[in-house]
Amino acid sequence: MTEIRLRADSARTVLTILEAAERTLSRKPNATMEEIAAAAGVARTTVHRRFATREALITALATWAAQQLSDAVDAARPDSTPPLIALYQATANVLAVKLSWGFAMNASVAPGNEAERIQAGVLERCDHLFARLAEAGILRPGITPLWARRVYYALLHEVCEEAAQHPDQPLDTNLTATQVIETLLHGVGTPGTTL
Repeated sequence: MTEIRLRADSARTVLTILEAAERTLSRKPNATMEEIAAAAGVARTTVHRRFATREALITALATWAAQQLSDAVDAARPDSTPPLIALYQATANVLAVKLSWGFAMNASVAPGNEAERIQAGVLERCDHLFARLAEAGILRPGITPLWARRVYYALLHEVCEEAAQHPDQPLDTNLTATQVIETLLHGVGTPGTTL
């Protein structure tokens, strides 16, 4: 029982450090381990005991965020839920993660790391969902699932960029998810506009 409690305490401490690192590095990308420790309310030695270097902490942060992103996509049940509903739910879930873990989602880490592997799995599931959207006739004929997914990713990126520029104006992820999907499926022009 004591060992389980110690593991739970250790996991909570790591999460506290990761959350503090995200907040601190979002404001000050060159923050030191000491500054992160202070933000987490723990001793510098506690941070160093869990993360040998600043790079190790950033890699762990990127991996944690990638796993949260993967879990957010999985929670939408993209393989079994009707594809349009899955797309909406995945979008709302993913926006919540991306907006909460913005530094970690864009952290520069060494290639071949765990975060990269997790992100590749997310991309694969997303491509599968877009293939399901095409099969269901939700994508216009001539629009490939790959093209639709790339446009979708660009829309998500722009939402996150805009949010980062205005951190004092929190986004409603459900409303924003609806706007992203409506823009993806219907564009920004008036109905009936053609070339």
